[in-house]
This record gives sequence, C-alpha cells and structure tokens, in this order.
Amino acid sequence: MSSNSNLETRTLLDEIRSLEKGWLFDFGHPLLNRIAESFVKAAGIGAIQAVSREAYLTAVEGAGADPGAIPDMTSSKRHRFPDLRGENCTKSLEATVKSTGKEAFQWGMAAGMYSGLTYGLREARGSHDWKNSAVAGAITGAAVALTSDDTSHEQIVQFAITGAALSTAANLLSGIF
Repeated sequence: MSSNSNLETRTLLDEIRSLEKGWLFDFGHPLLNRIAESFVKAAGIGAIQAVSREAYLTAVEGAGADPGAIPDMTSSKRHRFPDLRGENCTKSLEATVKSTGKEAFQWGMAAGMYSGLTYGLREARGSHDWKNSAVAGAITGAAVALTSDDTSHEQIVQFAITGAALSTAANLLSGIF
C-alpha cells in the first residue's frame, strides 16, 4: 500500500527529475538506449520547429505583410509541399503533417546517429576526444545531406565538413565553458 501512496504523491517535477537519472528507454544496451533517447528528443524539437515555422509564415501571410520585407530564411522549405497552401484545409493540414514528420525524422536521425557514433567510437577507441566528434559529425552531416530532395556530391561533402567542424568545435569548447 505504501508504494501506491508513493505514486499518488509524486509530482510532475519528481517525474522529470527521475528522467534525468535514468534512460527514457531500456532496450538492454546503453548504445540502443542512447540512440533511441536522442532520436525522440531531437525529433520532438524538429517537429516543434517545423510547426512554429509554418505558424509564423501563415501569420505573416495572413496579416498581409510584405513578403519582401520578411527575411527569406526558408526559401527551399517554404514551397516544398505545393499543397501546403491547398484549396481546402484537409490538403493543407496533410501537407503540414508530412512536412513536420519529415523534418522531425531528419532531426531525430541526425541526433540518434551522432549520439550512437560518438558512443561507439568512445567504446572502440577507449577515449572520448575531438577525433571521435569529428568523425561522428562528418558521417552524420553526410547522412543529413542524403535526406534532402536534390542531393549532389558537393552538398554531401559540404554537410560532412560542416558537421565535423561544428561537432569538433563543440567538443573543444565544452571544456572551456
């Protein structure tokens, strides 16, 4: 009976604190747990980002603002799904869900892959250093480039270099700050 009363008195803050101590998932191996947890967290962030962007663009277009005055930070994503501004709400909602799902998958795949690679490299090499981060960032960057619609050799190389540079910088700066 005491365990039942313990469940009733736990607050949301207690639940959040318990997630920090353990894995969100338990697949029996730390590598699988790390990949799944990173995927789910980043996919949620990607979905929120995609929905927020669509809400912003819809609000700006609905307010009658001058589209030229808005910085065009998402030109490739603005017209990725032609039905997004469809004849009816069903097509528009369907296109929004597809866009959000694709972006959530991309974010989750990148985070899960990077997390799994850094863990695997640390276990294989016996150390966690900038080299592991550079290799994991390069492979993850190339994989993200392959998920885009029009993938070119130059784009894959550019994403791999960018991923390696960002990952290495984050690893090196983590000891400073």
